[in-house]
Amino acid sequence: MLVPRAIPWNEYSASVPSTTFFSNGPLLRALWHWVYRVFPAMLLITSLACGGCGETNKPPPARNMEKTGGENPKPFKNYVETGDLEALKKHGVLRIVSLAADDDDLLPRATIVGQRHFNLARKLARRLELEPRWFAASTPEQALRMLAEGRADLLAGNLTKTDQRAKQFDLTVPIRKTRQQLVSGRHGPDVTKPDALKDIELVVMTESVFIPTAEALAAKIPNAKVRPRRLSRADTIDRLIDGLNKNPRLVTVLDSNIVDGVLSYRQDIKAGAFVSDDEDIVWAMRKGSSDLRKHINNFLTRNLIEEPTERGSDWSSIKKSGVIRFLTYNGPTSYFMWKGELMGFDFDLAQAFANEHNLDLELVVVPHDDELSEWLKAGKGDFAGAGITATPEREAKGIVFSHPLTQDREQVISNSQKPEIKTVADLNGRTLLLRKYSSFVQTAQKLKAKGISVTVKIADPDTSYERIINMVAAGRADATIVDGSTAEIETSLRDTLAPGPKLTEPRPQGWMVTSGNESLLGRINNFIDAYKKTDAFAQKVEQYLKPSPQLATLHKESLVPGKPLSPYDKRVKKIAQKYEFDWRLIVAQMWQESGFDPNAESQVGAQGLLQVMPKTAIEMGYLPPLFDPEKGLQAGVKYLDWVRNRFEPGISLENQLWFSLAAYNAGIGHLYDAQRLAEKLNLDANVWFGNVEEAMLKLSEPRYFKNARYGYVRGSEPVNYVSRISRLYRAYTDISSGDVTRLTPPPISQPGLDASKSAPAISPRLSAQFCQYAGSTPSIGALLRRLLAERWRQSEGLPCPRQSLATSAPPDPGQSGLSPPEAVASGWPRSESGASASPATY
Repeated sequence: MLVPRAIPWNEYSASVPSTTFFSNGPLLRALWHWVYRVFPAMLLITSLACGGCGETNKPPPARNMEKTGGENPKPFKNYVETGDLEALKKHGVLRIVSLAADDDDLLPRATIVGQRHFNLARKLARRLELEPRWFAASTPEQALRMLAEGRADLLAGNLTKTDQRAKQFDLTVPIRKTRQQLVSGRHGPDVTKPDALKDIELVVMTESVFIPTAEALAAKIPNAKVRPRRLSRADTIDRLIDGLNKNPRLVTVLDSNIVDGVLSYRQDIKAGAFVSDDEDIVWAMRKGSSDLRKHINNFLTRNLIEEPTERGSDWSSIKKSGVIRFLTYNGPTSYFMWKGELMGFDFDLAQAFANEHNLDLELVVVPHDDELSEWLKAGKGDFAGAGITATPEREAKGIVFSHPLTQDREQVISNSQKPEIKTVADLNGRTLLLRKYSSFVQTAQKLKAKGISVTVKIADPDTSYERIINMVAAGRADATIVDGSTAEIETSLRDTLAPGPKLTEPRPQGWMVTSGNESLLGRINNFIDAYKKTDAFAQKVEQYLKPSPQLATLHKESLVPGKPLSPYDKRVKKIAQKYEFDWRLIVAQMWQESGFDPNAESQVGAQGLLQVMPKTAIEMGYLPPLFDPEKGLQAGVKYLDWVRNRFEPGISLENQLWFSLAAYNAGIGHLYDAQRLAEKLNLDANVWFGNVEEAMLKLSEPRYFKNARYGYVRGSEPVNYVSRISRLYRAYTDISSGDVTRLTPPPISQPGLDASKSAPAISPRLSAQFCQYAGSTPSIGALLRRLLAERWRQSEGLPCPRQSLATSAPPDPGQSGLSPPEAVASGWPRSESGASASPATY
């Protein structure tokens, strides 16, 4: 997501202000991986129109926090401490410079999810009974200097071991091994044979371990140049790869583990020769930390587990390996990333099962055009699940289902603009579009056998359920059949979808194991039987299989000219002015998020008037709970501002606003994916309405999200979120006093339907008070408004004071060569909205 305001290095002895502090958080990790490993490569390309930082991956935060509400924000005050573990325990804090690894800033497709740097560091802090606090630095040297000067205790990330570092710092046992590897774009040179290269440009990060490698290569390659680059705030690994594809002369050097991560979702790169020996990836502490190093080495030795290759799926083999492999799909309920969090009904339950048996969970994401059961029988996993209905046909293929996790009925959904389908008889004369090989086909055939005159069309095998639902919502298909839980959620999100009759009795859905694997099946069944009796299970059902209560209960707001828009107008005006937002926009967002209920709490734990996730609030410098109106507003508006600062200057102020709202809702990583997809679809990647929003909708379809760094997203949620807020915002500007700017009505975007290709335009409404508001009531068009105010003042000859065009936006912490050097407290995270900056090793 966003990069917080940078703190000059010489100010680290002071209290870290809330504008810069982050802890325990989503925002923190994404960028870290890039900042220190791929970081090098990103800056590399000046031609890159880059887009920002990233998403974080960790389980959803705990809920049911005590609603005290009166607590004041408590920014973390950093201190100097150069002692060993005993000294750290006196503070009760483990200060971590976090450098996320390659798998920390994308949707994991095949990895042990608990082995990522962030998860390991958090687990380590718990083991040491210390509170983790994260920091970030804008260059590798700053990160190490933080350790040396006693302003951090542990560097946890993709740090390459070198002889010099081993002399200056205490280093851990190797966490993994990697090698430096040449990479070019799809149309770039053949990088498998370095000796055959010529006339290339090697783009690598300043101050990285790649510099000497690139210089050595350039000395042997005719006409080769080395171009060191620093990271800009908008660099991402995807932008880097896009840049390589635009310039066939460019070649970069990345770590092999990063290359493997990119190849898990992109096929438009050439992975070439290894240009280094095996290199150890380690964590670092300052010299003299012998006790801390001993404890960390013991911890890592116990917790670092190799991913199993060839082994059986019986319980004895699983326990011996310490890892259990779960096969699933990246999809709307099974497993996905949302606001930077890894989540999903099947994923959460599989993680709970693994935890119960002290196992690491290895997640294996299966392509949507492949059958989970086939991967399971091929030995690529131990158990599998993704809301799969138990049927005799599936069991006949050598699969055994567990006890049911849920039971669901199949249901019709249709386009709401067409005649309603209330009963089964209403299907006469209608057409059902169904996915091939689905159980819905059998249900439709039974309807026909009973005399219902319904036309059944079978979609191509590569057409997903999500694509069919989008087609129905867009009016390109009449109706379809889905699971009842899917029907309930999708129809609550889309006005163009209408629920129809339920066609079957409840059918069991469970996990699968291979026939004969009774040792594993028995333990899974025991877990399911016990877990279904818990409150935690009921919460999971509400969280993933039911529509959001907020969406169900929000009603049209009563708008009365001259009356307050909300009970919190005065608070909102003050906070919005600080961050240069139009206060009426924040009120509109507040209504959409919570209906003005400060005690609102979502199914995933978001709290308060602006529904901020607790860990994101901590990253913004505000300790949960967030039910106090002041604290909830401060955390939410600050986070929205942080998101807004992650976009390119070339994007209009207005579209920065829409993008910020979409990222606030879904995660900035998904927004970056949507921008990249918009470019591929010949849409305008810098315009939300009718362009990026259309791409966002398509990211619910496997043919698109399989090539997206952050995978599946239920695009109708951020699309509707932005649309509803923009409409309400327009209504507020029409009736509230003190108007400065307003937006013309945005096109009413219906999911799946083409919208106007032009974004709503900002239309300044000038009055005799315009100068006054230009100086005191910032809005989304702050820069434009100030320019207009000055022009109006000059033309009218009024004594309106000249307003500075400078904004209070945080400086770019990605510019690592600033003087004095800058570092960011806990910054460059990946956030609740999720994406990341360059993947970098250093």
